[in-house]
Amino acid sequence: MLAVMGRDDIAYAAGAARPLYGAGRDEAAIHSSDGLGGVVLPAPQRPPEAQDATQFLADTLRAAPSGALTVLALGPLTNLAQLARDEPAAYARIGKIIAMGGTIDELGNAGPYAEFNMACDPMAARLVFAAPVPVTLIPLDVTRKLRASSADLDRLARSGTKAALLAADLIRTYFASHSDRQSRPLHDPCVMLMALSPGLFETQTFRLTIDCETHPGRLEKAHEGALVDVAVSIDPEAALDALWRGLSC
Repeated sequence: MLAVMGRDDIAYAAGAARPLYGAGRDEAAIHSSDGLGGVVLPAPQRPPEAQDATQFLADTLRAAPSGALTVLALGPLTNLAQLARDEPAAYARIGKIIAMGGTIDELGNAGPYAEFNMACDPMAARLVFAAPVPVTLIPLDVTRKLRASSADLDRLARSGTKAALLAADLIRTYFASHSDRQSRPLHDPCVMLMALSPGLFETQTFRLTIDCETHPGRLEKAHEGALVDVAVSIDPEAALDALWRGLSC
């Protein structure tokens, strides 16, 4: 992705290969074996950093003013949990975490009770929720409302920017079938939209527990749970317009 955008000035590091506990989950049926639906990207212009993600995050946080950095978490929370466990002083320097994951009132997409990211590593989510950094969670209840039609993708591609053309190609692979009128939910962009335009969302604060055994990844409201800000609604039309504008710059 960085190579497409010509951003060899941005460093990146390899994240955890497996969850804190268990074998993890696979979603090749949706995203294909390459994770990109078969869309071909150029080779990286620079190698990953020598450190793993935990050390890379710790070094980055220590080099920035405390509280200045927001972490946008699009997948399982394993890397952040390892940081909280192994480098607690560096972890405490995070300003806030915005994470895509979980389901509150809707059915899951990794079984009836859980969302994929939470189900992949529920123990990591438990550690992150309990750690001393505020978390805003964007669950399936909200992300399922953000989708794109073929006409939407045509409008995006017409802007002609590298980001818009690549995003349009990637989202087209994300349609469940050629006959579908809309893509599957655009889960991950909700995190960036929350960071840039929080007014697109309504949030509420809940105390949440996460099941790590019976139904791994299941979130429940409970008095003894960790305090988490949870997105409960989105303006989907305004959110899609904001996303398209950002990709068209």
